[in-house]
Amino acid sequence: MSNQENGWCIRGCRLEDVEAVLELWRQADATPGITDNADDLQRAITASQANVVVAEIAEQIVGSIIGTFDGWRGNVYRMAVHPRHRRRGIARALVAEVEKWLTQKGAKRVTALVEKNHPWATVFWQALGYNLDSRIVRHVRNL
Repeated sequence: MSNQENGWCIRGCRLEDVEAVLELWRQADATPGITDNADDLQRAITASQANVVVAEIAEQIVGSIIGTFDGWRGNVYRMAVHPRHRRRGIARALVAEVEKWLTQKGAKRVTALVEKNHPWATVFWQALGYNLDSRIVRHVRNL
């Protein structure tokens, strides 16, 4: 998928993009997690149950998203757009691409993990029709 007017394209992430994606996450102010490393990102890129997608402008990675399907529910992680390239439709295009893939996999519900201390992110997901589920609390344990 591409947007010729703004000069960006959406494509699958490749192994050679790993360091650029990790740097994008740092620049986009994503809170670092235990899986934010080259090995885990490479594993996601090559996994059949995951779809790692990037946005590119002039051969530079400016956006990313990870969609996964476990056979039960779709999940979205690490939707990030470089601050200089926000508000151009890149994030919406990334989400649409992952939602299309999840639909093809059979997902009927998608959960997006959104950092609550990033109000712009919360507003973005709500604008796309993702509602905050106040019934759920996420419990995490690093292994």
